[in-house]
Amino acid sequence: MALQCGIVGLPNVGKSTLFNCLSNAKAQAANFPFCTIEPNVGVITVPDERLNALAELVKPNRIVPTTVEIVDIAGLVKGASKGEGLGNKFLANIRETDAIIHVLRCFDDENVTHVDGTINPVRDKEIIDYELQIKDLETVDARISRVQKQGQSGGDKQAKLAYEVLMKFKEALEQGKSARTVVLDNKDDQKFARELFLLTSKPVMYVCNVDEASAATGNKYVEMVREATKDENAEILVVAAKIESEIAEFDTFEEREMFLNEIGLEESGVARLIKTAYRLLNLETYFTCGVQEVRAWTYLKGSKAPQCAGVIHTDFEKGFIRAEVIKYVDFISLKSEAACKEAGKMNVEGKEYVAEDGDIMHFRFNV
Repeated sequence: MALQCGIVGLPNVGKSTLFNCLSNAKAQAANFPFCTIEPNVGVITVPDERLNALAELVKPNRIVPTTVEIVDIAGLVKGASKGEGLGNKFLANIRETDAIIHVLRCFDDENVTHVDGTINPVRDKEIIDYELQIKDLETVDARISRVQKQGQSGGDKQAKLAYEVLMKFKEALEQGKSARTVVLDNKDDQKFARELFLLTSKPVMYVCNVDEASAATGNKYVEMVREATKDENAEILVVAAKIESEIAEFDTFEEREMFLNEIGLEESGVARLIKTAYRLLNLETYFTCGVQEVRAWTYLKGSKAPQCAGVIHTDFEKGFIRAEVIKYVDFISLKSEAACKEAGKMNVEGKEYVAEDGDIMHFRFNV
């Protein structure tokens, strides 16, 4: 399931430094704009304590975590929607992703230049928002011109639906609001909206890149971001990318833990970011457990058992018969599949069963 989060931001906000911490795929981190010309893709392991707990009980030959793809997209600048700073290419790269990680500079450092000369994360956010909104408005206007006549005449119901949805987006975008602020209750409207692939309809996480002293507590810049995004229903994370790069250099888990404790953090910013990105993509995890392997599998939240089976192999979905499901808490409590069966904690579920995060599943199928 190759769903992707794209990291965006103005030049020199710490995007590539953060990406380097996330992945072994190294993007060039340099003190000048456009050092990342092609998008870098990293396949990132999602930290999940449940996987380790299951492995402790099962003692498998191997442990396979789930992953999420992160794309480092070169820094946008003012005028990107008009092609400034290779803007059209970068905007196209954003369009191909499923969610956005927006990195904002929330630290002072006279040795790292800012493209606009001063530190103001809210202004930086608004610059990128504006560029993405302008591009979306172009998309919406182009579609309106194609359906307006049929939609207004009322003869074509599909065109009328499309026209009404497009006008809602147009109104929001012209007011400087992102497409994700438009609420659509009708399922047909929602389906049409998804097919527009608007840049500002994607879920977003704001990552406030701070200095070491602010890693645990945040600072005035972070508070500015919180206030500016309070109505957006967006995720906000505070991360010190420079510190994260130092943490990544430690060889052992114990060394990393000790360092985190010293600066007042329970978990690294990178781990928190990956977990949040996973949720941002509307993903959940189920597990398969056996002596050969304990493995985490990714599925879209709300998926039914056959679709979850299809994540392993399409034949599993085509020939799906049933799923044998054990809840994670029951497996941990009773310590084995056999004990769960004996205690009546293994449920047999059919095609309409909606998977729950943490389910341990075994599929029966016939092709």
